[in-house]
Amino acid sequence: MRGPRGKFRPAFRRWRAGRPFWGGLLLALGGAEILLTLKASLDVILHVGMQGLAGYLLPVVMLLCGLLILFSPSQRLFYSVIGVLVSLGSWLTSNLGGFFVGLLLGVVGSCLTFGWLPDQEPRVSRRRRRKEARAAKAGARPLEREAGRTASVT
Repeated sequence: MRGPRGKFRPAFRRWRAGRPFWGGLLLALGGAEILLTLKASLDVILHVGMQGLAGYLLPVVMLLCGLLILFSPSQRLFYSVIGVLVSLGSWLTSNLGGFFVGLLLGVVGSCLTFGWLPDQEPRVSRRRRRKEARAAKAGARPLEREAGRTASVT
């Protein structure tokens, strides 16, 4: 018997395969992390930055860019460029970019998104490539023997 999990998982995998999922997720997580460090207690905060709109605006833009990458992958290049610029700008405005964690998540997520290719074939694992090479090598041996026999006969 298949439960609801059996139907949801393949559908989610198909949805995830058509977009730069990990890049968008990391960018959104970076923005969320920076927003959370802005609300930290005064003992934890190194400096609040500009004390105003920019300290909250840049992480919100990071979060929005990450979500837009997930739900509108056709504009991924624009969102990833904006995401990396805003992530680097958060270093000045938002507690050193959320104590460097949010900054790094944002930059890595933006770079992953920028490098994602939608029509690329999935990579074949190393184990599978070795297995196919062994099968091809084993399949070529009998043909080489037959070719050697026919060459010596003629």
